[in-house]
Amino acid sequence: MIAGCAAEREKQKKKDEDQKKKERVEKLAEDPAFTAFVGRLRTAVAKKDQATLTSMMTPDFGYRWDNPPVGDNVFTYWDLNESWPILNKILREQFVPHGNYMVAPAAVATDPTYTGFRAGMRLVSGSWKFAYFVPGEGVLDR
Repeated sequence: MIAGCAAEREKQKKKDEDQKKKERVEKLAEDPAFTAFVGRLRTAVAKKDQATLTSMMTPDFGYRWDNPPVGDNVFTYWDLNESWPILNKILREQFVPHGNYMVAPAAVATDPTYTGFRAGMRLVSGSWKFAYFVPGEGVLDR
């Protein structure tokens, strides 16, 4: 009987944690600062506005899993790998919290086997910044 009570407590604890996570997702998704940031980011990506994008990125922006060759940068990488349309599509997905990031698509946070492209935003000194946009590991082996 005691084991059953402990199991019920664990179920309720898990249910409460899931509810808090859902509320957190809803709160962040409705955050006007985040919504405005993503809107500006979508516009900059659609225009391939490198100056604006650079200002919206973290200094350690992640765009590939390996070390880049000399002279490579995020924009040439996206050009060479035709990643702009994929980025445009990913930025239209729902963002959800995952650790210290807001990520898209949601599968990044919910599916441990997800291997596709992903984007992440994080707060830096109180402002949203574009932290990474990477393919799934091994997707772009060039």
